[in-house]
Amino acid sequence: MKLITERLLLRQAALSDAPEMFAYRSNPAIHQFLSSVPNSISECEQFIANLVEELNVPGTWFQVVIVQQETDTVIGDIGLHFIDSEPQQQVEIGYTLSPDFHGQGIATEAVQEIITYLFNHLQKHRVTASVDPYNEPSIRLLERIGFRKEAHFKKSLLFKGEWVDDVIYACLKEEWVIHDNADDF
Repeated sequence: MKLITERLLLRQAALSDAPEMFAYRSNPAIHQFLSSVPNSISECEQFIANLVEELNVPGTWFQVVIVQQETDTVIGDIGLHFIDSEPQQQVEIGYTLSPDFHGQGIATEAVQEIITYLFNHLQKHRVTASVDPYNEPSIRLLERIGFRKEAHFKKSLLFKGEWVDDVIYACLKEEWVIHDNADDF
């Protein structure tokens, strides 16, 4: 899988991405909302090695890296959780972006491209995102691209040893208004 936007390349995570992934995932500025914080490059390598290699496999997560085209540097990643068994119509997304690139529209650009691909090429029915209610930048991103809040579950998620709230955002294929400009390969 490779998708190209004006500034980004989105492709499957590779073992060689581990050092760059470790650099932003280990940054204390983003620890608050990560379920798993790597302690070493080898932990990132192990994470990547354990990933499913095929896109669209029910019950699995597929990891896409966000590469800045100008520098050919991995600056973030997007996880795609293919929830359903047959007919495989729903996907949950999660994303992480290096704090060095926050506020530049990069996460918006990457997430829009992935969602357009999910709806227009994989023919998904619904895409969801589970968000910490204190993660205001992520909530703003989802609302900006047309996702709607579906639920706010109180203390429903055990996260780092504490019961925390979980907010669910979603978008249906027929609600997605972003035009398909994705290059499919």
